[in-house]
Amino acid sequence: MASETSQTLDRGLRVLQVLAGSPEGLTITELSARLEVNRTVVYRLISTLEQHGLVRRDARSRLFVGLGVLHLASGVQPLLRDLAMPVLRRLAESIGSTAHLTVADGDEALALAVVEPTWTDFHVSYRVGARHPVTQGAAGKAIGLLDGEGAAYAVTIGELQSGARGLASPVRGVDGLRASVGIVTLDESIDEDVVAPQVIAAAREVAERLS
Repeated sequence: MASETSQTLDRGLRVLQVLAGSPEGLTITELSARLEVNRTVVYRLISTLEQHGLVRRDARSRLFVGLGVLHLASGVQPLLRDLAMPVLRRLAESIGSTAHLTVADGDEALALAVVEPTWTDFHVSYRVGARHPVTQGAAGKAIGLLDGEGAAYAVTIGELQSGARGLASPVRGVDGLRASVGIVTLDESIDEDVVAPQVIAAAREVAERLS
């Protein structure tokens, strides 16, 4: 027997999903057509979502996801960290390099979780909360790989810190999440044949934990 669901809640969530995928915004009429729902119903949904800051409209009455969604999303970050930490810890200890989970936050890459190896004399200090352009560094460039097929990881040298080398792989298959798992090291080179498979496997495990 199918479980009971709320049609109104379902429609409200669909509104947010459609608007999240429409960075140019939508009018009530356009949103109604996308949802295949009467304009009057959509208007009521939008009015309710606006009251909670989850939807906003600009001067042209085009609708966008509201800033209230950020407050909801902030509660997800501790969950992501908790689920990723055991994976990052094994990766850091295995390779002997600082491991991290990085997520896209607008046009920036945000270090959400970082684990440093316990047995090395020297390693890169990478601060949780550190930000950099999502187009730079192995972590950011790996997130960019989510937009295409083919490459399984990204490698960079000295883009964010002189002498530092990074290798990162995208976390694929988790709806709404743009993230990567990677390592950063001060070694003169990265043995990609050894490191890349472990980083790719770690990114895959994080994805499985979040699915």
